[in-house]
Amino acid sequence: MTKTVTLYGAAGCSFCRRAEQLLHSKGVRDLNRIEVDAQPAQLQRMIERSGRRSVPQIFIDEAHVGGFDDLEALERSGRLDVILMGQPDPK
Repeated sequence: MTKTVTLYGAAGCSFCRRAEQLLHSKGVRDLNRIEVDAQPAQLQRMIERSGRRSVPQIFIDEAHVGGFDDLEALERSGRLDVILMGQPDPK
């Protein structure tokens, strides 16, 4: 897998942990995890990038995937593997 995956999260966030577990199960090993509760500047960056204030917010390369529910929906539809492998998303 050659995609860069970034997860903006917070300590103690169960949805962040679940998103991380799902990504690890898909073979993502180099997850760029940014703890926004410990880094206020990164919280602002997350909001600017995603338009959302809740965590987690997940990006695959520069594409905003959304939060955990969005990531899980991609997995259920079979699209997550396609996106992670760098193939065009068959929306």
